[in-house]
Amino acid sequence: MTQREFIVAIELGSSKMTGIAGKKNLDGSIQVLACVKEDSSSCIRKGVVYNIDKTAKCLTTIVNKLQKQLQATITQVYVGVGGQSIRSVRNVITKKLPAETSVTQDMLIELMDANRNMRYPDLEIVDAAVQEYKVGSQYQLDPVGIPCTHIEGNFLNILQRKAFYKNLNRCFEVANINVAEMYLAPLALADSVLTEAERRSGCALVDLGADTTTISVYFKNILRYLAVIPLGSSNITKDIASLQMEEADAEKMKLKYGRAYTDNNDIDNNMKYSIDSERQVETRKFIEIVEGRLEEIIANVWCMVPEEYCDKLLGGIILTGGGSNMADIAIAFQNYTHVDKVRIAKFVTQTIISKIGDINARDGRFNTVLGLLAKGDINCAGDRRNSNGDLFAAPKPEQGDAPGEQRRPRQASETPQGVVRTAEEIRRAEEEIRQKKEEEERIAREKAEEEARRIAEEKRRNSPFNKLGRWLKKAASEIVKEDE
Repeated sequence: MTQREFIVAIELGSSKMTGIAGKKNLDGSIQVLACVKEDSSSCIRKGVVYNIDKTAKCLTTIVNKLQKQLQATITQVYVGVGGQSIRSVRNVITKKLPAETSVTQDMLIELMDANRNMRYPDLEIVDAAVQEYKVGSQYQLDPVGIPCTHIEGNFLNILQRKAFYKNLNRCFEVANINVAEMYLAPLALADSVLTEAERRSGCALVDLGADTTTISVYFKNILRYLAVIPLGSSNITKDIASLQMEEADAEKMKLKYGRAYTDNNDIDNNMKYSIDSERQVETRKFIEIVEGRLEEIIANVWCMVPEEYCDKLLGGIILTGGGSNMADIAIAFQNYTHVDKVRIAKFVTQTIISKIGDINARDGRFNTVLGLLAKGDINCAGDRRNSNGDLFAAPKPEQGDAPGEQRRPRQASETPQGVVRTAEEIRRAEEEIRQKKEEEERIAREKAEEEARRIAEEKRRNSPFNKLGRWLKKAASEIVKEDE
């Protein structure tokens, strides 16, 4: 059945690229209409695009498969931004004010703009999270209206390497796919799996992926830290493969026998796991390899959590992603971090309606792309197409053309948290600024010319020659009156 209204989201993962289409219902639930996957291991590493042409080809395949299932064209897509190059850095911007000046919203925007204009070598600010404002000696989340002589804005800047940001945008240009909006994938995920209580009381969200693990720390409903480490479940697979086997066999063994924690008393030294019909591996050796690598991942995760928040995680540690499916992984995190409250987020908090087996498995693998889907608010549906893929109506618009619904280009200070402006949106926003500046300059120039004309007229009227002429005219008028 042809779909006339739907939203499309694409997640670019290290092991697979996932495209999903869904429709938001009036009751707030989301109905998943289509879902496709493509292997991305040959073009994406550690969550970062390194082969533009192969990634573009993969994106095109994803969109074509979705269009076939939906029987409609896709005009634009929502995209998640993540990967190893993502990191967070704190920054402080200060502003002195005249005595007893009340803080205004314009002052806060000025601080935000000054923060956004910070320059980092080879890095691009893709998002900025306000931590708090220091007004005098007090910290405030909303200081508008408070009189002070000094205001300080504390920000968490989320950075990405410029080259990777450029490559990501280039992939969609090559694939001729319009991007409705880019979101920071970790933030979209957090909005979909964390509860209000967890974010408020303090928690660490750990997304265990194939090549990377992402750590997001929240406290008092504010993102306090974000980091990506280049370790994931595929590292465990590679370690198992060191036991003289193919990675495909190692992956099967990991899924079948792998456990994050095994009590030493429960290990049978005489027991062996079968690799195939002819080969076996010692159970203890296998367990030591799995647990050793996993402990390294947990140690790196815990090292990333800022020390000031380690004892404030009342909401605990929340695990998600494909790597969170390993048996007893919550116990392994509890043993290392000594945080008793560890929850595995198997699914998003939104109500999802689906007949697709992968989605209904609720195993954490699709949480990020479902979170991206939930963020979408612009219709991505285009024209109807027949079973051969030919359009009955006009062809798909070229890249850069307006695909129907399209937002006005937002400036940095107007961009909601978690949204990453695309290269095209930045270009359009800069063009808007240029046009606005030119218009302001034109108006200012016209005012200056008008003022110059007024001054010149005033000078002309007050010149000695004109004054003499007016005096003579007045004198002549009086003489005529006397003669009468």
